[in-house]
Amino acid sequence: MSSLFINDKQFYKNVAKIGIPIALQGLITTGVNMMDTTMIGKVGETELSAVSLANQFITIFHIFCMGIGMGASVLVARYYGMQDKKSLKSTVTIMLRLVLAMSVLFCVVTLLIPKQIMKIYTVESDIITLGIEYLRYSIVTYFLLGLSLTCTIVLRNVGQVHIPLFTSIAAFFINVGANYIFIFGKFGAPRMEVAGAAIGTLIARIFEFAVICGYLVFKDKEIGYKIKNLFEPVGNLWREYIRISIPVLISDGILALGNNSVAMVIGRLGENFVAANAITAVTQQLSSTVIQGTSQAGAIVTGHTLGTGDKEKAEKQGYAFLGLGIVFGIVAATIIMIISGPMISAYNISENTQKIAKQLMWSISIIVLFQATNSIMTKGVLRGGGDTKMLMLADNIFLWVASIPLGIIAGLVLHLPAFWIYFCLKIDQVLKAFWCVIRLRSGKWIKKVRTAEEIGG
Repeated sequence: MSSLFINDKQFYKNVAKIGIPIALQGLITTGVNMMDTTMIGKVGETELSAVSLANQFITIFHIFCMGIGMGASVLVARYYGMQDKKSLKSTVTIMLRLVLAMSVLFCVVTLLIPKQIMKIYTVESDIITLGIEYLRYSIVTYFLLGLSLTCTIVLRNVGQVHIPLFTSIAAFFINVGANYIFIFGKFGAPRMEVAGAAIGTLIARIFEFAVICGYLVFKDKEIGYKIKNLFEPVGNLWREYIRISIPVLISDGILALGNNSVAMVIGRLGENFVAANAITAVTQQLSSTVIQGTSQAGAIVTGHTLGTGDKEKAEKQGYAFLGLGIVFGIVAATIIMIISGPMISAYNISENTQKIAKQLMWSISIIVLFQATNSIMTKGVLRGGGDTKMLMLADNIFLWVASIPLGIIAGLVLHLPAFWIYFCLKIDQVLKAFWCVIRLRSGKWIKKVRTAEEIGG
């Protein structure tokens, strides 16, 4: 077994150069979510629960787009390492076409059956009514979110990490300002509460789309992508995209459905549990932004290294990323325990909800120890190595065979304390942490990626 820490300062510098801006962007995004829940939480628990559950459906779309973008990033990083611009542009074209198709699908479904969507998560009529209102204002955001999210992933893979970061910082202030105006009816605007939260998010999404997609098409020189490329033939590269990237989309898609099944279980545990989970979810995201940044850095660095043909170096770097996962897991768990009290106190919630939130915080602090390791390995190193089919199987076996059945039993059958319900719902994170170490040691995670020229594209 190789060392968990390597004597290569340049490696850690590269990880920091890529990972820190991504982590900061994730922190800003989490900050937006935190401000959304804090502001709407000041209105009431019912409104907080409605926005939280409506966003669960939007999160399905978000995860599908992440699957499309991260699937494409495996090829983008590898082709960028090879300096194969033709294959790189064709990969971006396939990605954008898939995102547009996914946006249309979610837009139509949200427009036609918003009530049925909300009934998936709760039976409370007041929450359903407010959730429908939030969803209707959010319909157009699918296109904006999908395109800006996937284009951000592409830009990161060619070293353009600062533009998305600066855009997120500006979007944060835009979103907070718009939320304040429209949720509470300030500066002459009507008090719109739940609808105001949706409008604030929409305004921020418009800004993100204009800057990120505008930069990719009109300013970026690393890829040189233009609007005309979207309509050009991609040849047989579809085959390689399907082989490498589609398993990521399928994996993240089924994972999204699985996570929504978890949300369905939580939604049936009562309004207090839903509100407590909304608070703790933001705290977890806040504490794990560095983990997310390192995960994406892992995929990018691994892809670039393998693109140069240095397999041995990629293996050594894989173990170094494993070491970072262990360290960051300990740090994230510590942060959660430190900030849990102030975070819970920031919300206008009942005493019962506070008790549940405290239990969930303890459970999350344990889960994140394992989640940090498996996230950096599965979403980073192993995915960057092209091991997407095996990851697809592992992600969903652990979720559907362990987490969801155990969560249902713990919450709806045995009615265990909140700590154990949440731990059971997230047990897949623990199991995957052990599995990914076994997979790393096998060396089978490094897969060959073919170019458009090699497959006759």
